[in-house]
Amino acid sequence: MTSFDSTPQLNVWRMLLALAVVFVMLGTTGWTAVRNHRGATTPLAASLSAWERGHIGGHRLPDPDDTKPARLAHFFASLDARQRARLAARYPLAVGNMNGAPVQLRYRANHIALDQARKVELKRMHDDRLSPTGQHEAGRRMHRYEDLMSGERHILAFDPMGSGRVAEVFGDLDRAERVSVVVPGVDTNLLTFQRTNRTYSAPVGMAKSLHSAERAASPETRTAVIAWADYTAPSGLGMDAATGIRAEEGAVRLNALVRALPGRSGVALYCHSYGSVVCGVAAHSLPSRVSDIAVAGSPGMRVERAAQLHTSARVWAVRDADDWIEDVPHLEVGGLGHGADPMSAEFGARVLSARGARGHTGYFVPGTDSLRNFAEIGIGAYRAVRCAQEDDVCREGLSDTAEVGRA
Repeated sequence: MTSFDSTPQLNVWRMLLALAVVFVMLGTTGWTAVRNHRGATTPLAASLSAWERGHIGGHRLPDPDDTKPARLAHFFASLDARQRARLAARYPLAVGNMNGAPVQLRYRANHIALDQARKVELKRMHDDRLSPTGQHEAGRRMHRYEDLMSGERHILAFDPMGSGRVAEVFGDLDRAERVSVVVPGVDTNLLTFQRTNRTYSAPVGMAKSLHSAERAASPETRTAVIAWADYTAPSGLGMDAATGIRAEEGAVRLNALVRALPGRSGVALYCHSYGSVVCGVAAHSLPSRVSDIAVAGSPGMRVERAAQLHTSARVWAVRDADDWIEDVPHLEVGGLGHGADPMSAEFGARVLSARGARGHTGYFVPGTDSLRNFAEIGIGAYRAVRCAQEDDVCREGLSDTAEVGRA
């Protein structure tokens, strides 16, 4: 009898068994959930529907889903201040989430939408038809809406449906010479958008920390940072987190955001955990103004090599030694898994130092090399970044950005 090693065959059978489980779970949960939500009326959908039937100055309102933000920007520019304010008050969710609408008008519209959502949850808190748990959840959401409305917060996007979506701007987005976008990962929603404990593990803490670091690194550079939780992230480490379904949906929204940003400023993306899957899927479609894509604690970008992202952006990777994501298998089989490890030499990313960072969510903590590196990338000071190894290989062939804001 011929002797042979059966290990490869066993691995194949294990993969096939895992895929079978995936398809069963998708059939009983994922696909069914998508099918059941088709046609469902949401507050945002209702606002958009009302917009589509609306008029101003005797003319129909333009298509809110126009894929060219410049056309919507031209429409809003043709209105006077009173007309723009009237549209924000009449269709707050539509205007607040409309790529192409003026940034300041979106802030105003989302403030109105948040107040409307707050009042809904305030009523639900005292609704006897809800269980105590339901009333408690309504209270949590009501207080989150109040937080988002407080002070001079600049909410660029807001959708109260389901677990909720939101994006917030730190800095002057209209005048920024450099824009950074923080793309978070699993378990990101309205209630986890900011945290009192573990501040820098939530999108708001990440973005505020990055903005402060950028200003410290270059006070003369006008920067803006967006905490972008405007996609439906996977909940927990289940099937959604193991596939690219949520990433594909998020990539479309991320691309739309970047294309609608005002001005011609350069844009850097900071993609944490599953957020790096979103950025990987979006990379090929992003405009050339995206100069850098930095991934932290990445499970993969759904490609085997950085060159397969088909982007002109520089690709950076960082991971600290304590991050559990290192132990996740970096492979993709039948849609399960997210591909090669961006930290590997074969992948071809520029690997950064994460000295001082701790665990999977420690990359934006002040004082860490990872945050310092992110800030230097954000302002275009590439020669100042610290590489993972005691050499300058991650800076090879790079010089600092001379023309700030040029794509």
